[in-house]
Amino acid sequence: MSAKVVIIGAGHGGLQAAASLREEGFEGEMVLISEENDLPYQKPPLSKGYLQGKQSEEAILFRSSHFFQNHQIDLRLGVNIAQLDTVGQLVITKEGETIDYTHLILATGATNRKLTMEGAADVLYLRTLADAKAIAHRLETARKVAIIGGGFIGLELAALAQEKDKEVSVIEAQSRLMERVLPAVISDVFQKTHEQNGVQVHLNTLTKSIDNHCVMSKDGKKIEADLILAGIGVIPETSLAEEAGIACENGILVNEFQQTSVANIYAIGDCANHYNAFAQKRLRLESVQNAVDQAKTAVNHVLGKAQPYHAVPWFWTNQYHLKLQMAGISAGFDRYVLRGDVDADKFSVYYFQENRLIAVDSLNRPADHLNARKLLAAQISPTDAQIGDLNVNLNQLLG
Repeated sequence: MSAKVVIIGAGHGGLQAAASLREEGFEGEMVLISEENDLPYQKPPLSKGYLQGKQSEEAILFRSSHFFQNHQIDLRLGVNIAQLDTVGQLVITKEGETIDYTHLILATGATNRKLTMEGAADVLYLRTLADAKAIAHRLETARKVAIIGGGFIGLELAALAQEKDKEVSVIEAQSRLMERVLPAVISDVFQKTHEQNGVQVHLNTLTKSIDNHCVMSKDGKKIEADLILAGIGVIPETSLAEEAGIACENGILVNEFQQTSVANIYAIGDCANHYNAFAQKRLRLESVQNAVDQAKTAVNHVLGKAQPYHAVPWFWTNQYHLKLQMAGISAGFDRYVLRGDVDADKFSVYYFQENRLIAVDSLNRPADHLNARKLLAAQISPTDAQIGDLNVNLNQLLG
């Protein structure tokens, strides 16, 4: 059988895998499968430019339909997969069609974690373009918006709802916004900014039920809303892999080449659990950078050019005048050093673990972010004095 690659999932990872295969000279058959009916599109603008009305649906598409035709990529939209036959090397759709492959790339992503309490059926979530359209429609007439979850997505939704002159409440179970990933010195800036823009922030607040346009908390709060959104995390989409006997644990387990426990099946992006050299442990990363870079790693291995996955993780969020750019993985840090002006909302946080630089979060300091990615890649750790002195050009440490 001549080489044939099937890719399940047409998000950032799946699209990149398809494009990279052709860019790297793959001339065999290729099938790109999406359960969505829309042409492949970028996800970050959904909670930013698209819902703000600044970007059209066409503007967030990766490519036009002509791209797939011109590059002989068999794009199949609105197709749901029922199962994988790893022995027969077949993908079986819910309509009963079988698609053979020599190599399979799973870019199945993740699904939103859903609320399960009474009244939760009325809550909207953001993951897809269809979700964004539903939210945009409801925002047209909503006056009061409640958002359950004070993470990145929840706060981006809060900012755009407030910019549309809605009365906005954020309901967060933890003691700080974005507590899982940011220190107080940064999360406090975001809370201050949201509150200055009129958003009501409810911390240490657990949702008990949702009834008659109200969110009821376990401590007796009653928060009125005619539109309720939630951003409470995601669950990796591993069902196809698990049912096929592919090893999974908090995602689909992969090696440094993105191979799963079945050698000719790869997993990339949000669904993949990989060993990360920067974190020095296995984890899943939910970011565009990770999906794109893992796609390139998988493609290289398919084409016989084995190059282990090794990329500095990075992520960003925009809210009001705040642009936060994150490089590396700060989990496990034992101290941090500040650079810049905290009072002016323009500073960076350099995280260390046993005197080794492991991550940098930059707020409105894009040059620090670009430098940090280079420092982390080169495994260079500046001194506290160098970080604290704005007269020191940290790029000079790169040689």
